[in-house]
Amino acid sequence: MRGGLKFGQAGVRAIPLPIVAMNQPMRLTSMKPHNARSEPDPRPGWMRDLGLRWEWAWLVDSRFGLALLAGVVFWLALAWLGEPGPLHGQAALFSLVLLQPLVEELLFRGLLQGRLVARPWGRHSVLGLSRANWTVALLFTALHFIGHPPLWAAGVLLPALLYGYFRDRHDSVLPAIALHVCYNAGYFLLPLI
Repeated sequence: MRGGLKFGQAGVRAIPLPIVAMNQPMRLTSMKPHNARSEPDPRPGWMRDLGLRWEWAWLVDSRFGLALLAGVVFWLALAWLGEPGPLHGQAALFSLVLLQPLVEELLFRGLLQGRLVARPWGRHSVLGLSRANWTVALLFTALHFIGHPPLWAAGVLLPALLYGYFRDRHDSVLPAIALHVCYNAGYFLLPLI
């Protein structure tokens, strides 16, 4: 198997972890993702298009940890203010906590942001974030105005920019999916506690 190591007779494959400086800022003005390779991307086309990179360095990224902590602070503030999320049945919770974040992130941060950041204008930085991230986050937020109250829909912008930031930082949609699932889980499961 290309890119992996085989252990023993069973053929268990190791997932390569890139060596990444944890607090190294990504430079978007001449943006190539910090883990970009000079050789062709070995992922199949659909995995590359969706931003599926099976590397896990984002799990030890201190900024990712801070983003998770920010979610916890937000949920605690909602509980303290007496504004927990709405109660839902099990099927709705499955959709809101797992299915919708997965589909939304694959489409918005995976496919759309990945395609836009591949273009020269999408790699340029605006306020420290790629134009691709801003474009996708604004579209994502605008679509939330269709079925949500205006303040709630506008509140989607900051998390959307954060999801896109980690998508750009790690050239993978996986941290965006993980954050979106965690943020939705906290918000929608808070009333059950």
